[in-house]
Amino acid sequence: MTKTQKTILAILGTFTVMFFGGAVGYVWTTYRAFATKPLGPAIPVVTQAMPPVWTVTPGTPSDTAMLVPTLPYPTNTPEPLCGGPSTMNILAIGSDRRSDDYIYGNSDIIRVVRVDFITPKVTVLAFPRDLWVEIPYIADNLNGFDHGRLNQAYLYGQPGDGFAYWDDPSQGPGLLALTLNLNFGVNIDHYLAVNMRTFEKVINAIDGITVNVPDLETAYNTGLKIGKHQLNGAQALKVARNRTQGAVFERTSNQNLILCAMREKVLSPNIVTQIPALIESFKDNIQTDFTPDQLSQLACLGTKLPVENIAFANFPKELLKEDVRVFEDPAYPNGLFTTAADFNILRDYVTKFQAGTWPQTESSTAEAETEAEEASSSFCP
Repeated sequence: MTKTQKTILAILGTFTVMFFGGAVGYVWTTYRAFATKPLGPAIPVVTQAMPPVWTVTPGTPSDTAMLVPTLPYPTNTPEPLCGGPSTMNILAIGSDRRSDDYIYGNSDIIRVVRVDFITPKVTVLAFPRDLWVEIPYIADNLNGFDHGRLNQAYLYGQPGDGFAYWDDPSQGPGLLALTLNLNFGVNIDHYLAVNMRTFEKVINAIDGITVNVPDLETAYNTGLKIGKHQLNGAQALKVARNRTQGAVFERTSNQNLILCAMREKVLSPNIVTQIPALIESFKDNIQTDFTPDQLSQLACLGTKLPVENIAFANFPKELLKEDVRVFEDPAYPNGLFTTAADFNILRDYVTKFQAGTWPQTESSTAEAETEAEEASSSFCP
């Protein structure tokens, strides 16, 4: 090979490397643009002024004191798993809308899910949908009236005719998140809302779930008997929405039963590899501000999460009282059923929940909880 030929080959080789390097770079950039783009509008950031911990009296010698800089010391805090943050609070919403869209609908299911990427651990707190709460941004549309049931906050934010009481792109999930923050101090990072039809389709897409019906209360009005059953989407929805008359806590327990069964099925070897495709197929049928990257982080964490590190929490029953509110409204001639509670006490529970100290999981070695706290927690079987 002549010197000229060698030179030409070297030049061609350089251009080839540059071309393929540029192509790989383009593909990677395109993928990252997709993977890091939220699938929906984010919740507005809640800005709350924090009170100062310590205030110097003006004019005192300490007013001009210089603070000695502190040197950072290495810590032994483990890194979060799966590339996630240390913790994440997710607002999970089950809408009672029976069509494919999200124009209308109350939030039939309201859960705040705390995901700990370090331990790892997942705790789920249920909020009664009938709590009588202050809802921001609705007074101008309701002649100054600014209260309603908690599940109505989602409806008032949706774009259906007669509602859309605020203009933020996050719609119902955003208004429900702000309502939870205003009344209970809940801080939400992300949201995921699923209507009833999509819920059925998701269950069918994973070939159904296996549920052990434990008692007659769970089986009530479902056509099921006590024992193990393979449920399709419609059957699972019937169990999730089921309750005997007036038994609000039974519905929450039934929903937790379905969630545990879904968790077991989704993480089975024949389904877990299909998760990315499932996410892609349903991304247009849900409301969420997650990015594909963040959904992948959650799916990854699920494969590393011991079942004993999943706990479901309810506010103690004795704190919640049934109430009927009477209005001058022909839509509610007999009044409106609501749930009353001391919000200061509920806020204390929320504070402990967000700090990761309540509820304790089965594998926790922390100090025992009070009887009321233990009674309001449950675990996946």
